[in-house]
Amino acid sequence: MSHAPETPQPGRPVVLRGGTVLTMDDQHTVLEGADVLVVGDRIEAVGVALDVPEGTHEVDATGGVVMPGMIDTHRHMWQTAMRGYGADWTLTQYFVWYYLEHGRAFRPEDVRAGNLLSAWDAIEAGVTTTVDWSHGLQTVDHAEAAVEGLAAVPGRFVLAYGNIQAGPWEWTADRAVQDFLQRHRGSSDLLGLQLAFDVTGDPAFPEKPAFEVARELGLPVTTHAGVWGATNDDGIRLMHDHGFMTPETVYVHAATLSTDSYHRIAASGGSASVSTESEQSAGQGYPPTWQLRRHGIDVSLSMDTSVWWSSDLFSAMRTTLGADRSREHLEAHAKGDTVTNVHLRAEQVVDWATRGGARALGRDDLGSLQPGKKADVVLLKNDRSPVSFPLLNPYGHVAFQAQRGDVHTVLVDGRVVKSEGVLIGYDAAAVRAQVDDTVEHLRSSMGEEVWQAGMNPQLPEDDDVLDNPYQYTDYKSHATHGARGSVFGEPGSGAGS
Repeated sequence: MSHAPETPQPGRPVVLRGGTVLTMDDQHTVLEGADVLVVGDRIEAVGVALDVPEGTHEVDATGGVVMPGMIDTHRHMWQTAMRGYGADWTLTQYFVWYYLEHGRAFRPEDVRAGNLLSAWDAIEAGVTTTVDWSHGLQTVDHAEAAVEGLAAVPGRFVLAYGNIQAGPWEWTADRAVQDFLQRHRGSSDLLGLQLAFDVTGDPAFPEKPAFEVARELGLPVTTHAGVWGATNDDGIRLMHDHGFMTPETVYVHAATLSTDSYHRIAASGGSASVSTESEQSAGQGYPPTWQLRRHGIDVSLSMDTSVWWSSDLFSAMRTTLGADRSREHLEAHAKGDTVTNVHLRAEQVVDWATRGGARALGRDDLGSLQPGKKADVVLLKNDRSPVSFPLLNPYGHVAFQAQRGDVHTVLVDGRVVKSEGVLIGYDAAAVRAQVDDTVEHLRSSMGEEVWQAGMNPQLPEDDDVLDNPYQYTDYKSHATHGARGSVFGEPGSGAGS
């Protein structure tokens, strides 16, 4: 018989007792049979048999893995009410549906519904910080609705403000948008801000004013870079030549870039957000982790959008390992050789899912379990599952064996938000009602025939989207379709593992 989980009162200390603790500190220290004590919003201590304050809420972590909360650096949360709708899309079909035909149909309440669903979805899967790559903000009302959806969920979020229906130089110049950003900047430790827009490679560099606004407001930029058919090396070069590549810049996908572009990213200290499931299926380019490792570029993980794929970082970790290792084996086989030791390890992708995200966001108080750090903590434990034991290689267990159903306890900022596998404060009926309203709105406004056809949208007759998915500019660039050689790198580059 099920029972409601016991949850501590806000402010009450919490200790997770007797688990295998992946601290993700600089040495990647692993402690067996250890405790993690949380006091307030911080980690107070990590160790074996800790003394704790009287009245501390105890969570039995025996047989489980205690790890930092995971961080997703690129998720189009506003699209989550359409979960699975585009399962068979290509990237071009995604552009057609959202950029050309139906993206404008989303009302502010639809953005709020998508964000609300996605935010709960993230917390349930142990993702304690999520970047809402919110390029559906056609108006400030849409932006306010996006924040409302996030604020209703006890997670940590970054709103990456974007608008695919207008040029970045247009919406960033809007005084109402700037006022919104000023008002919400620093309003809460649980809500950060970025600007989200892409660079087409137009030699006139029309995106320059948007970068200048970001600089004036002190906001990082996140951009889809190296995306087949959309962005390329020209955009990277323009950013670099104008001084807009900074350590805070996040390059999403970074899949179809040249060695020169990777050198520029590495030299400027930027990081890449890799969405392996997306890159494998939609076609942005072969997942580039092998290139990023080769050039010493920091990596974080992301899931992109639930219109296609799973919405947890367990899937991101295992698909990333699979893609990187598959390429390594293919390259060896092409040379008549055999890989005897893989270069990308399970330990590394767990780092990318935690510390990697923290580095990308400039949050050195997140991503590891160390005294003084923010208490974003996840316990993986499922005594009902035969897959939960034996626990021999904890990194391998997290990357290949665990799943969202194994997320037993989640703390965000020291607050228990999931306990014994149950989300705290989640009103399923209320969330479902908002999502159902969005689906009904889209379905009825499009008409049933168009709605059904949208799961496999036809391309426009002129095929303009193949050279420019960004309908706010007439600039065309066939360079986004330049030959990339193979998954082994640029011809003659000498790329290898």
